[in-house]
Amino acid sequence: MAAPTLALLVTLAALHSAAVVLAGDPPFSCGPTSAEASEGLAFCDVTLSPAQRAADLVSRLTPAEKIAQLGDQATGVPRLGVPGYKWWNEALHGLATSGKGLHFDVVGGVRAATSFPQVLLTAAAFDDDLWFRIGQAIGREARALFNVGQAEGLTIWSPNVNIFRDPRWGRGQETPGEDPAVASRYAVAFVRGIQGNSSSSLLQTSACCKHATAYDLEDWNGVARYSFVARVTAQDLEDTFNPPFRSCVVEGKASCIMCAYTAINGVPACANTDLLTGTVRGDWGLDGYVASDCDAVAIMRDAQRYAPTPEDAVAVSLKAGLDIDCGSYIQQHATAAIQQGKLTELDIDKALVNLFAVRMRLGHFDGDPRKNMYGALSAADICTPEHRSLALEAAQDGIVLLKNDGGILPLDRSTVTSAAVIGPNSNDGMALIANYFGPPCESTTPLQGLQSYVNNVRFLAGCSSAACDVAVTDQAVVLSGSEDYVFLFMGLSQQQESEGKDRTSLLLPGMQQSLITAVADASKRPVILVLLSGGPVDITFAQSNPKIGAILWAGYPGQAGGLAIAKVLFGDHNPSGRLPMTWYPEDFTKVPMTDMRMRADPTSGYPGRSYRFYQGNAVYKFGYGLSYSTFSSRLLYGTSMPALSSTVLAGLRETVTEEGDRSYHIDDIGTDGCEQLKFPAMVEVQNHGPMDGKHSALMFLRWPNTNGGRPASQLIGFMSQHLKAGETANLRFDISPCEHFSRVRADGMKVIDIGSHFLTVDNHAIEIRFEA
Repeated sequence: MAAPTLALLVTLAALHSAAVVLAGDPPFSCGPTSAEASEGLAFCDVTLSPAQRAADLVSRLTPAEKIAQLGDQATGVPRLGVPGYKWWNEALHGLATSGKGLHFDVVGGVRAATSFPQVLLTAAAFDDDLWFRIGQAIGREARALFNVGQAEGLTIWSPNVNIFRDPRWGRGQETPGEDPAVASRYAVAFVRGIQGNSSSSLLQTSACCKHATAYDLEDWNGVARYSFVARVTAQDLEDTFNPPFRSCVVEGKASCIMCAYTAINGVPACANTDLLTGTVRGDWGLDGYVASDCDAVAIMRDAQRYAPTPEDAVAVSLKAGLDIDCGSYIQQHATAAIQQGKLTELDIDKALVNLFAVRMRLGHFDGDPRKNMYGALSAADICTPEHRSLALEAAQDGIVLLKNDGGILPLDRSTVTSAAVIGPNSNDGMALIANYFGPPCESTTPLQGLQSYVNNVRFLAGCSSAACDVAVTDQAVVLSGSEDYVFLFMGLSQQQESEGKDRTSLLLPGMQQSLITAVADASKRPVILVLLSGGPVDITFAQSNPKIGAILWAGYPGQAGGLAIAKVLFGDHNPSGRLPMTWYPEDFTKVPMTDMRMRADPTSGYPGRSYRFYQGNAVYKFGYGLSYSTFSSRLLYGTSMPALSSTVLAGLRETVTEEGDRSYHIDDIGTDGCEQLKFPAMVEVQNHGPMDGKHSALMFLRWPNTNGGRPASQLIGFMSQHLKAGETANLRFDISPCEHFSRVRADGMKVIDIGSHFLTVDNHAIEIRFEA
């Protein structure tokens, strides 16, 4: 059967939604004339705290009614005026139909929502204001869809802030990349945007950061995510895998954490008391609920063999701190678990209070939601000109220029008389919207984008799909030799990388490489290669081929992707994206995906992972990206520790390693001390021209050596600035030594080394000494 087109999928999604729900009134409880409000039930009392109201509601439920609330599809309680609720809703880069509660109605309702670029491309902008605005737009559209009766839930199970540890991971595209600082900043910005960054306690939507923790494998070499036991060191957990989730909760105030399938050092994440109760709710202070990944409770018995019976799986997960199951397993087996004495009703009450407190914060028990602060949002607030413009901005700002030999780009549209457009991703709308998508407001493919700039365009797919098992190379060669310019749109698709599917090779699929090479050899002038993909690909052959003049990485760029690419190619936008992940060579595939170690082990030949620890050659390095302008960045001298640092550090206990390294424990410095140690660092950024453009300044910390597992370098800050040609700006980075100078020892403890540290921007460095 032929692959469905984007238009067909949009239609099918709408028809499916129409069969489920029609546009109408949003569900709510405690309206002014309702029985529950008239009777003065405390859960309707808005003067009480969400937790108090939730506890009152839970106290009124029967055991059967309570258990019915513990799955992603919670039944209503008509006698109390409580409507049914669907917890599972997705909005990774726009409202999606992947969950259960969002519907795009055909009959008189909303049929589409703004589709932003897949997260990895958005991350390449290194711009947390952009990330916040995207989250804000998605949150507004979700609330609007709810208000018009096409959403049965406002709990959004996004974002995915796992670390893109291995380039083969099928879901790396959903994440902000390989760096914990970037993932943390993305998490905070997106969560604040989607939940509503206001002084009100009312949530616009509820965000859920997933999947805690150390989850980054789908199905590799016979090892599936459902049964994978991740052996993770305390050091890697603390400085790589956990920081984005900590930031989600502590700074972003996310109201949900989703636990992963992963069994961390033998204990499934959703049954891990230390993680869910000790760390997430205890140390980080989660004010919200913990959800399982779908069927994660069931697989504790069925795949992981961690629990001997269904009742044991239910009991161990709820007692560990899980509140709701994505699926119906807990609903099916909780009654028997109570009867067998493995679970108590109090265990269930604790979970339900967490769940209903979030629904209280969403305003579901405050009467008609169309009368609250988000109540005016309607169908007119979905697919707005502002949101469409933001989707274009995000795609433009994320595109990374990887190669531009001889300044072949940007093109002058007046001189491009004809163009050949070749490649399976040239005119495929599905290549724009990646996974976890909904029907987009509009869609501009790369072919359509180029046609808006060039009158005479001839198109050939070259392959039937990105798999490129069969290529019509002869036809492509003839076409490329007959046109003025040749554009190749190649890369990957969800058939190569997706949820449930990891790659086994980093090369372009099938016959793509030979097709590209043949076309380049036959063309009149160097060709322009545009890659649509999530994960990195080894394109060493294209780097060194003089017949390939320019290379762009455009990720999966969303509904406006084709127009964004065309604007970059023709100079209406100056590219500023920088890679949020290392592009590894094919040789890296010798490394088992199951080896979770971040740090290199030279004695065994293990190369390490990410720019922080990888000791091998890279096709392209983290942070790489070209521009049509020349930018320079330098740290301004005068950057130094505050004078009072000696007072703060005086008398602190020093730790001395066998190698003679001296350090202070972060806990010994204390909150007040850490605050006093903060200082500003100023970076001068200049655009030397010839074009106006945006530049992202990346600031790294480097240690004198990498002993003890120290990173080779660590990103500690980034800032984007738009500069006119010839303009200079000073950017202020606020440095917190306790956060930015600290490192994690092998035992998981955070310390700051006594002595030299180096702040670096581009190739410019300043030494900062940390000592009493």
